[in-house]
Amino acid sequence: MPLDHYVSQVHLRQFYSPALDGKQMHGFRKRDGLVFPCSSKDVCRVQDGSTNEYLLNDRAIEAFLKTVEPNYNAAIAELRTGRPSRDTVHVIAGFAAYVTSCSPAAMRLHAGPLRSTVEATGKILDASGEIPRAPEALGGKSYTELIESGILKTTIDEKYPQALGINGIMERVNIWGNSAWDILVNEHAKDSPFFTSDFANGIELSDDPRIINRLVPLAPDLALRIRPDLDARDLRMDATFKAFRCRLQTPSGSEVRAMNQVIARCGEELVFFRDRYDWVEPFLNKHRFFRVEPVTTEIKTPTGYALISTIRVKSTRDSH
Repeated sequence: MPLDHYVSQVHLRQFYSPALDGKQMHGFRKRDGLVFPCSSKDVCRVQDGSTNEYLLNDRAIEAFLKTVEPNYNAAIAELRTGRPSRDTVHVIAGFAAYVTSCSPAAMRLHAGPLRSTVEATGKILDASGEIPRAPEALGGKSYTELIESGILKTTIDEKYPQALGINGIMERVNIWGNSAWDILVNEHAKDSPFFTSDFANGIELSDDPRIINRLVPLAPDLALRIRPDLDARDLRMDATFKAFRCRLQTPSGSEVRAMNQVIARCGEELVFFRDRYDWVEPFLNKHRFFRVEPVTTEIKTPTGYALISTIRVKSTRDSH
């Protein structure tokens, strides 16, 4: 069985540290604050992680990754110029789309709306008398009462949302490739380089509550902010990226710190960094009790329920 990396090794190698002979990077485990050296081979990998039996071709994502991973280094070099070609847009959007579709964090997040849909459907059936009440051993409660009290839990096989993500990955690439990009060149990388994580992605709220910007670290001196365009949904099958536009930005030192905060908080379990400066571990320890969570608002309607799903950064201490 293959050992599949859900964050591309070619990405992680960008964060290798000269202090570790350029062959490893520093890892930070959010659970307990442990710092450890690691190589790209050691982390962000799952046995048969890219195999998905819900798909006719259970290794379909591999063909997509062959258009992305071999071209990653050349793509970020071109991105630094502020004049990315169509091929570079595909590679970078493809890297971001893969992580946000197939990583364990993505699978967990995308399971949330499916769970809410199953439960809302169950409540509708319950209200129609289609679901019998629980046996007396469970208090004779209805399905709705069991769900709302937390006695009954809905479990989603996270491989299913991964399959949906794989099937729709080119649509995501095309939407993001037809959106606005801020190419963020970190001129403070010597003392304050960008981090990355086992999610290699951060979320930022925009002025439009319907839109979540994506912050994608690419190298210690380079990151990308994708500002999705709602109109790009009409171009979801346009791989020519005719609506693509970008601007080159050089964030201030305080802006770099704010971006690193987003990256650290959005990491699922691990954050990676190049240089072990004195400020890094206190900074990461300050932000380790956060992660991205699915949030679904349920609105009762005359005929059932309307579900509005999104994601937000939340404290992990809230759940304890």
